[in-house]
Amino acid sequence: MFIFGNFLVALAKVIDVILTIYLWIVIISAVISWVNPDPYNPIVRFLRRMTEPILSRIRRLLPVTGMGVDFSPVVLILIIYFLQWFLVKSLIQLAVRI
Repeated sequence: MFIFGNFLVALAKVIDVILTIYLWIVIISAVISWVNPDPYNPIVRFLRRMTEPILSRIRRLLPVTGMGVDFSPVVLILIIYFLQWFLVKSLIQLAVRI
């Protein structure tokens, strides 16, 4: 059973790293959106391709319209933190108990 426990710890750490990398992608994308970036720049296109599918879903759920401020990156960052605190730590605690 210790092999399954080690697998869960490794899985939790991989998920944590992926969520951290995605967190930075969201932050960089939000900061770049404050200026008028070149939409044909490969970095800007990559950032938009990585963040826009999730941010557009969050925008549809937010009741804020017409304010001119996009709070969807903040909501996504909070979701990422929640997943890191809840999911990753729960997986590690489950692995320790096994």
